[in-house]
Amino acid sequence: MLLRNIVNREELKKRMEADQRPYTTISFYRYFNIENPVEFRNELYVKLVNLEVVGRIYLAHEGINAQIALPSEHFEALKGLIYSYPFFEGLRLNIAIEEKQKSFIKLDLKVREKIVADGITDPTFNIENSGQYLKAKEWNEMMEKDGTVIIDMRNHYESEVGRFKGASCPDTDTFREELARIDDLYSEKKDQTILMYCTGGIRCEKASAWMKHLGYSEVYHLEGGIINYVNQVKKDGIENKFKGVNFVFDQRLAERVSEDVIAECHQCGKPWDLHVNCANVGCHLLFIQCPDCAKEHEGCCCEECRTVIHLPEEKQKEMRKGKPAGRIFSKGRFPGKLMA
Repeated sequence: MLLRNIVNREELKKRMEADQRPYTTISFYRYFNIENPVEFRNELYVKLVNLEVVGRIYLAHEGINAQIALPSEHFEALKGLIYSYPFFEGLRLNIAIEEKQKSFIKLDLKVREKIVADGITDPTFNIENSGQYLKAKEWNEMMEKDGTVIIDMRNHYESEVGRFKGASCPDTDTFREELARIDDLYSEKKDQTILMYCTGGIRCEKASAWMKHLGYSEVYHLEGGIINYVNQVKKDGIENKFKGVNFVFDQRLAERVSEDVIAECHQCGKPWDLHVNCANVGCHLLFIQCPDCAKEHEGCCCEECRTVIHLPEEKQKEMRKGKPAGRIFSKGRFPGKLMA
């Protein structure tokens, strides 16, 4: 069996659009030692393809990080597969908050140096010495205590559209960047109660261990991240203290958590909180664009890109050659709005 996908993206999209079955989107992670990530990758790939799993999985010597989807009819079989491995015993599967559209179109299973790029080189760092988990009810109670420091361990574009009230949201593009700055930002708060949260828990697992490594005395993190928090809130009738949308790294880009709109369109400034990518493939800028601006600017971030999308496709391909795509709009780094 071929251990990688060879079907082009357009064909994969057509197949997924034609598939009317309900899909379940899941995320999970675990830090544990994998002796041979390549061997495990190949074994797992075959088994997941047989269950029609799509999504993105990273394996490394330090563990696994997965965001996947599959036909709901195969969900129980997937659970059986995962829990058949002793090192996945008790693994929490985070079920997506909402699934208005398909989240992935193919399976990417890659071996990397780390499952979360962190920039940590200190050989004495111990990921197992992480902070204490908090469930939704405990999290809500701890948020209200005087002197508590709440840290959003996600990137600026994630916290811009959804966050907990009172959270510190560093203006960083990557987890690696935030970890590098964390002691500079909070060094005077080493004796205070630290609460950390992220999307599904994987970043806080490592970040809380890093803060303890740096000498912070009381560190907690939200178990299962925002996804698990919202599911607990719904299940147990607990007050939801997360406002806005939860940014996700798949085709959906967001899950609605509350009706609060805490962000604004990067072009006109009206309340809006859904990200898009610029219609110019050679730009692909991630930014917030309301429906009115999408119509007026044809899904583009600037007039230059709007001109480009009307050029012949061959010309566009020629212009893209050798140029990296995939920028992120940040108000902390770009003055003013994208368009007047």
